[in-house]
Amino acid sequence: MYDELMEDMPYAKWKRFALEAWEKHGNPREVVELGCGTGTLTMMLAEQGCRMTGIDLSEDMLAVARDKAEEHPPLQGLLRSGSLRFVRQDMTEWETPEPVDSVLSFCDCLNYLTEPEQIEETFRATYAGLRPGGTFIFDVHHPDTLRRYEEQQPFVLDEENISYIWTCGLDEERLEIEHHLRIFVRRDAASSAEVYERFDEVHIERAYDPEWLRQALLQAGFSSAECYADFEWRAPGDGAERLFYVAVK
Repeated sequence: MYDELMEDMPYAKWKRFALEAWEKHGNPREVVELGCGTGTLTMMLAEQGCRMTGIDLSEDMLAVARDKAEEHPPLQGLLRSGSLRFVRQDMTEWETPEPVDSVLSFCDCLNYLTEPEQIEETFRATYAGLRPGGTFIFDVHHPDTLRRYEEQQPFVLDEENISYIWTCGLDEERLEIEHHLRIFVRRDAASSAEVYERFDEVHIERAYDPEWLRQALLQAGFSSAECYADFEWRAPGDGAERLFYVAVK
């Protein structure tokens, strides 16, 4: 279900932003992606020649990622050689045997860390896992994006094989939003009747003050931390939806 629901996400834009950041700060050989999910972006970058390690907390997500790579002969070879790996770890305390050149975390993964201490732990772990001069590149929702979610809800998807109803509620004091998704997936049935299986999910995300995030990166030891908006190399302004950070060790 995840890949079907995410097929319209801007993976090509995330890839482009990472490549442009590397052009500015040095092309990496060893890269870690935190919160890699089913590995779509991890595999796209592996095909660019990076040695990729995808890290996620969900073993189910990682199993799908490995299956996808096994079905694609060039990626299958990268798996066999160790140039593409998927590892179950918590991003707040991740580690690899040797430091890496760059760390990525896109698709608002860090918004799922709902306590400031978890953000700080992730920044420290990432600083420790990078070589000197290495880059940490990630995006998060702007606080106003969560406000817009609450204002614009509910969201509805109605397609042939999958549908959902998505509602959400915002805790303004914590800048924390709770998403409720009721998902209906069409199943093959022995009869002519259409049969749908229902899944209920709750996703909780928290937004953080943009300047607090920048200062937290510097306090973790990064020598510089710059913030940009919406896949572009420009400062965030009114209406920014995603904030992109590029920090250098």
